[in-house]
Amino acid sequence: MALEDAGTQVDQAFTRTDPRGLSFENAFGGATSFLRRRYSKDLAGVDLAVTGIPFDQAVTHRPGTRFGPRAIREASALQPYDPPYGWGYDPLSLLNVVDYGDVAFDYAKTREVPARIEAHVGAIMDGGAAPVTLGGDHSITLPILRAVAARRGPVALIQFDAHSDTWVDDDPDRIDHGTFLYKAIREGVVDPTASVSVGIRTENLDTLGVTILDAPGVHRDGVEATLARIRQVIGDRPVYVTFDIDALDPAFAPGTGTPVWGGLASWQAAALLRGLAGVDLIGGDVVEVSPPYDTTGATAVAGAHVAMELIALYGWTRR
Repeated sequence: MALEDAGTQVDQAFTRTDPRGLSFENAFGGATSFLRRRYSKDLAGVDLAVTGIPFDQAVTHRPGTRFGPRAIREASALQPYDPPYGWGYDPLSLLNVVDYGDVAFDYAKTREVPARIEAHVGAIMDGGAAPVTLGGDHSITLPILRAVAARRGPVALIQFDAHSDTWVDDDPDRIDHGTFLYKAIREGVVDPTASVSVGIRTENLDTLGVTILDAPGVHRDGVEATLARIRQVIGDRPVYVTFDIDALDPAFAPGTGTPVWGGLASWQAAALLRGLAGVDLIGGDVVEVSPPYDTTGATAVAGAHVAMELIALYGWTRR
């Protein structure tokens, strides 16, 4: 395939016949799927399923992350022409990746949403695929982790975030983007001794045993030292990666509900994700992209690149 194929390729989300390979459909046209992958609910032979969860519930400051999956898909149209730079291989040609569409839920029945998310991700895993999820606020990660832990045991977690999300919350009826990790640890679905939070820059004294690599520390110690510490904590455990886009400084990702200055630069996040090559990734998500607060689309572009890096990480050990 080559650039001239744009003259014949269109609506690859529905018309592509080969599930693997790059796409040269015009970025500004056609049906939008993540990386122009085929939309499919058929998981036979699928390695990885990208899915969206367009849900936000009482975020701290600015709502709108329900529009994140749509914006990330649109931004990803810039990426499927070439392999991701620097990886040395093409994950889209190696892996059978589909866009599995979005979780269905009744917006007026909020309490039902976590169970629907858990069932949705569980179905992906039972179908033999790994999940990469586009959010949505950070509350969506709790039911995802429940689904993963039910099939793989307690999860080793790498969390990129401005906030630890371990504030005390013992009310099972609360659906809160800021307490997903507290509940996940209390429920036993995340193993805090094998988990690390990167980019933190808000005060929370009780992190329940999770190793904190805060943003000032990353800036001071550098990428390689940060990666060495991450690897020391997670060991050789299968790992789930959750990336809250507010891990990035607002200069790089203004479109989020909870911006905090002093965060990671996009180059640092890219280097950290790339530096995780070789970990046994069992799934991941990117959350809290809130397009209404970023007219440039830069935040959605960052989210699309994070999701692409997760796919590349997944494929690295399967080359």
